[in-house]
Amino acid sequence: MNKNKSFESSVLGMQGNLLSFALKLTLNRDEAQDLVQDTTLKALNNEEKFVENTNFKGWMLTIMRNIFINNYRKSARENTIVDTTDDLYHINIRQGSSFETPESAFALGEISAIISTFPADYRNPFNLHVAGYKYEEIAAKLKMPLGTVKSRIFFTRKRLREILKDYR
Repeated sequence: MNKNKSFESSVLGMQGNLLSFALKLTLNRDEAQDLVQDTTLKALNNEEKFVENTNFKGWMLTIMRNIFINNYRKSARENTIVDTTDDLYHINIRQGSSFETPESAFALGEISAIISTFPADYRNPFNLHVAGYKYEEIAAKLKMPLGTVKSRIFFTRKRLREILKDYR
């Protein structure tokens, strides 16, 4: 019983760190708070999986990162259609989406145009990732090392954020 209380207090003591990390991942306070709650619940439900004398903070942040990634992938699969054209030119958009305003149609066109300017070695892995493919699937499909796929997606996302920073 004492071990359980100690574990619970350690989890509760991590709430500030978890919220900071969640805000970096989601860029949205409400989503960050939901992520903290999901992480806390998962940690408490999996106390027996924590190995004593290991990095508790690292364990908690890994749980959060995995939940975030899984939620992102699930959302990407549910909300995208896969571009099956040979050149992967079209950006994947939400299923059933329609352009309600000229501004949204223009913004999507601009994003597509920006992505199309990226080299194919970066554009193709990124488009597959947005379509919901896992890193391993992308690496196999494009015949690239897994680390290369991950870094190219990371740098493409980073560059896209830099270019689109004024849209926030």
